Amino acid sequence: MIDRDTLKLLRIPFSLLLMPVFILALSQIRSNFSWTDVLYPFLILHFLIYPASNGYNSYVDKDQDSIGGLEKPPMPTIRLFYVTLIMDIVAILLSMWLVNIGFALCLLICVAASRAYSARQIRLKKYPFTGFLVVALFQGGFTYYLSHVGITKEFLELNASNLWVMAACSFQIAGVYPLTQIYQHKQDLDDGVVTISYKLGYRGTFVFSAIMFGICNLCYFIYFSNINQIASFYIIQAFFLPIAVFFGYWFSQVIKDTRNADFKNTMRMNVLAAVSMNICFIVLCLKN
Repeated sequence: MIDRDTLKLLRIPFSLLLMPVFILALSQIRSNFSWTDVLYPFLILHFLIYPASNGYNSYVDKDQDSIGGLEKPPMPTIRLFYVTLIMDIVAILLSMWLVNIGFALCLLICVAASRAYSARQIRLKKYPFTGFLVVALFQGGFTYYLSHVGITKEFLELNASNLWVMAACSFQIAGVYPLTQIYQHKQDLDDGVVTISYKLGYRGTFVFSAIMFGICNLCYFIYFSNINQIASFYIIQAFFLPIAVFFGYWFSQVIKDTRNADFKNTMRMNVLAAVSMNICFIVLCLKN
């Protein structure tokens, strides 16, 4: 039985902040599919794979200060480790049974990357640029790819257009990821982790994220131009607007006082970005 603290550390609501890439992939599928084709990979990814990754990271780090989705995390126990292991195994087995082998293989790769990111034996997260690249790739472009595989049961053709949209997803995550680290500099350093946000500094983190978002938008423009859906690009810009406004406001507050680079503002940014982009990509689903 899962106790309350273990359930908290799975951070299931936080996992739902990673929905936009899946919904974007859904919006770009032109072939016929049923709702079960969407439901099975969605549930497996967001209610098993992501929570297991969150939980394993919490088990390894044993955070005492705020982490994504939890301002005051409880101390993990060995039960959390076993729960995450079971969730990953169940996710792979369900993928093979309800979806297909290709989707299960993609998830297995994701699990391996997640474990390598957190595990003390490898600990990719302690390297600022390697950790950054792993998160941007696997939570961005690769998630788009596996979402397509899960829904259509076919591997995504890696043509120019699809590579542009996968790049857009990765640069979008690349813009958000350093901002999620900005309030954890001391906590990470105490654990031997040097993040890209720490390397960049407070102002540098915002400038870097702005550049990543700019490149992300350029990739979206090229992608939607290539598929003759430029109206979709402008829809994305409309939903990016509230994110850009809060981003600018938060940056101005951090310039005045770096104490504003805190947990609450980070979560506000995360939630606003996730809600805006989820609604945006749902609109694209309806449009298509």
